[in-house]
Amino acid sequence: MDARNTPEIIIHGIAASPGIAHGQILLHIQSDLELPEYQISPEQRAEEMERFDRALVATRQQIQQIRNEVEKNLGTDEARIFDAHLLVLEDVALIGETEREFETSSKNIEWCFNNVVQRYIKAFSEIDDEYLGERAGDIRDVAQRVLQNLLGRAQQTLNNFPGNRVVVANDVSPSDAVGMDRDKVLAIVTDSGSRTSHAVIVARTMRVPAVVATRDLTKRIVEGDSVLVDGYEGTVIINPSDKTLYRYGKIQVTRKSVEQRMLDAVSLPSVTQDGVEVILRANIEGINSAELDMARRYSAQGVGLYRTEFLYMQESRMPSEEEQYRAYKAVVENMAGEIVTIRTLDLGGDKLMNGKSGLFPMEANPFLGMRAIRFCLEHKEIFKNQLRAILRASAHGRVLLMYPMISGTGELDDANKLLDECRAELREKGVAFDEKMPVGTMIEVPSAATTADILAPKADFFSIGTNDLIQYLLAIDRSNERIAHLYKPAHPSVLRMLSYVVEQAHKAKIKVSVCGEMAGDPLYVPLLLGIGVDELSMASSLIPAVKYLVRAMKMSDAKKLVHEASKMDNAAKITALCNAFYNARMAEA
Repeated sequence: MDARNTPEIIIHGIAASPGIAHGQILLHIQSDLELPEYQISPEQRAEEMERFDRALVATRQQIQQIRNEVEKNLGTDEARIFDAHLLVLEDVALIGETEREFETSSKNIEWCFNNVVQRYIKAFSEIDDEYLGERAGDIRDVAQRVLQNLLGRAQQTLNNFPGNRVVVANDVSPSDAVGMDRDKVLAIVTDSGSRTSHAVIVARTMRVPAVVATRDLTKRIVEGDSVLVDGYEGTVIINPSDKTLYRYGKIQVTRKSVEQRMLDAVSLPSVTQDGVEVILRANIEGINSAELDMARRYSAQGVGLYRTEFLYMQESRMPSEEEQYRAYKAVVENMAGEIVTIRTLDLGGDKLMNGKSGLFPMEANPFLGMRAIRFCLEHKEIFKNQLRAILRASAHGRVLLMYPMISGTGELDDANKLLDECRAELREKGVAFDEKMPVGTMIEVPSAATTADILAPKADFFSIGTNDLIQYLLAIDRSNERIAHLYKPAHPSVLRMLSYVVEQAHKAKIKVSVCGEMAGDPLYVPLLLGIGVDELSMASSLIPAVKYLVRAMKMSDAKKLVHEASKMDNAAKITALCNAFYNARMAEA
């Protein structure tokens, strides 16, 4: 039957990667391997274990190769996805349990390994936690690769199909995502997943439109069907009519025209129409030259968040003070006199070190566990090595230091005491550093936000991490597809808390920046500015859109927007108000 004569079907999911695409469906169903089950004789047991070891080594080599390719082609942040996969292969409990299963059952090793893996996946999947949910996916992806190596089968990939296609899948693993032929994949649509899943991160980096959490879409379509994917709104249209295709064609042309105008304006001043300057800085992961080049290309006014974990996660050993100093110095000098805000270690949660699992014992809820400043205060020498390296780098430019996940003045005082010890040690050795280097704290824990009045006098600045703050404030795991829709930056409680933090900071005469996702979302930027946020920091690629909006609005109107929003009783109304504000300014620009 001609698709034009069949009724179009509209499916709503979660918008995960922006863009519009139209093409034929490639159905990709991940299914479990059919595994043999048989007894191993006593004289074959040693060879069976050797077979397991060879499969683990082969899998490690494959993942390391993928990681290297991803780092080269996509960047350091995307490559870190596969550090978690390498950690699975180093999991002593997982490997040990497989060996014990083999000893007690005498069954073939792939059968034993799969039994253990399925128990792990089930246990992690049943715990409602972002890190453990991702951990289950990591284990599933790595286990599939190990089993394929044990069975001598080729890896399934998404890079060998004819023509351009829209990939519709029950799920897309990180390995699938990085293996995709970018010239052939028009868009990605999945039954499950979230905006923060590994595959989606890769899709956004590759600029491939994506919609996730469409439930059972794979059961309702046929390979070869025509499909239109709107990654801006999270809409998937099966068998789109000519009228729909025409309408979306106009939308796509308009969006591309606006995006070009944004790029054209990127070198212009970031000033509102009533003359208020808005500082826009970049979030960076490491010393990747491409990342720093992009920050300069998009006219970032320095670095508002320099995440330092990459130095620790790319090696299986602790980086020395000297190695850290050289890395920080390189970024500071590269930014040529612009501010570089360095965040101290935020290890723990989903950010672990290869080969250092002993430092991060398994926790029931690692995002609320021994991470960030808690980890640093527990491991003082590791922390002091970093603090000395940052201090030394401050001699080469304008460096600001900030602590993550501070929950109150006690932790801030303890961290600053160690910083003072480091200053004294460097003075004694005659090592240069900026004696007046500003030291601030991140506000990403509700306890810090509600005590902003007593934290502000002890800090030189605040930086609000809205991702964690909103998640903790609303008790929402934003990676959980069942409740991700409840993660609402425009929730009245979020606006009240942000307003309070800014008010208390300004009373103490210190500035406030925002470095979470809200800062890079033009929909919410007017709210942040109307509340009184002084600076915004975001991924460099988001700066053009934010700057374009800043130049199209008045600060006085942003303050009126906040006043109107403060009278509303739910997030939907506030979001609608923000949408109207944004659309009006974009129409006038």
